[in-house]
Amino acid sequence: MAASSSLKLYSWSTAIVFFFLVINYNFENIEGCFNSIISFGDSLADTGNGLYLSLNKSPSTPPPHFAVPPYGETFFHRPTGRFSDGRLVIDFIAESLGLPLVPAYLGDERNNVKFRQGVNFAVGGATALDSAYLWDKGVRSSNNVSLGTQLGWFKQMMSSFCKYPSECKEFLRKSLILVGEIGGNDINYGFLGNSTKEEVESYVPAVINTISSAIQELIELGASTLLVPGDLPIGCSTSYLTKFMHSDEEHYDSKTGCINWLNEFSQKYNELLQKELHLLREIHPSATIIYADYYNAAMQFYASPNSHGFKKGALVACCGAGGPYNFKFSAVCGDPPARNICRDTSVYASWDGMHFTEAAYKWIAIGLLQGTFTFPSLPKICTLFNPNHVNLFHDS
Repeated sequence: MAASSSLKLYSWSTAIVFFFLVINYNFENIEGCFNSIISFGDSLADTGNGLYLSLNKSPSTPPPHFAVPPYGETFFHRPTGRFSDGRLVIDFIAESLGLPLVPAYLGDERNNVKFRQGVNFAVGGATALDSAYLWDKGVRSSNNVSLGTQLGWFKQMMSSFCKYPSECKEFLRKSLILVGEIGGNDINYGFLGNSTKEEVESYVPAVINTISSAIQELIELGASTLLVPGDLPIGCSTSYLTKFMHSDEEHYDSKTGCINWLNEFSQKYNELLQKELHLLREIHPSATIIYADYYNAAMQFYASPNSHGFKKGALVACCGAGGPYNFKFSAVCGDPPARNICRDTSVYASWDGMHFTEAAYKWIAIGLLQGTFTFPSLPKICTLFNPNHVNLFHDS
């Protein structure tokens, strides 16, 4: 009993110390590690590509829900195409590297000067697998953008970006490549549609193989350092909690309120991804392939929301149309019935039921930037990449 009490006291005090570190954390402290950021992924990293595609479908098409307030209100004070109230993990990483926020590729395809310090191909709703494959599996996706599509854009850009192949390789060698998060929507479209657990499990190997193939292709083109995030704990997602609401208490984790079997699915998926990354490291020993543990980075505030500043909890959405978790599939944040927003976004982890608030993304970003949730450790890699750099992740 005494040992258990000591452990609880230690965990609580550690969380309090970490909370104050987050509040006072300086994100501009690893400048010089990389010259640019190149990003692929979905809405967790999209900085405007999805918005561009939506607004250019047809003049008569109304703007998407994420193109209107309250999206972007916390930091940018306007919608930017980000699926949040403010900055995303990629934004915090860019700030930490002393680089500009990574611009979306679409709409500026020919602006090579703009992309010298970073370019983002991520699109909200994107999948790892192409839509034809998913349709064959009975899974309906919201758009036709896959990881392969994004790679195509990337290669198109690079064809006009460099005068010589050696120039491209040098540019990629000095870039941090973010491969994801991608694959989450392949799972989301299945589970939030009508697919069974077994049906979703049947195409997980294809998702992993697609991500693996993209990584190998990027390495062959010259990529040297790649950061590959795993899946989030979907059993804690507001949308999943709404979809799979259950009267049996054993359905849920008593400590977090998350759905057990869904989190077990995410953990299994992440194990498969990590095994594949391990194989890729053996095949490409000259490349640095970093696993970003989004699952446990997020679980820290699901396990103890109050000590992480989320006084309203981590499961209820800030912006929504009501219900037990303030989320309805029929009226998402930004739609007229769901524009009631919480007064203080910083005390909520869930923004719109599908995505996080800036405050939650900040926790995840710091976990990555401190190396707590990256393997190999991102700070150590950064120091090795720039031998003259003094590692400021270390607390003085």
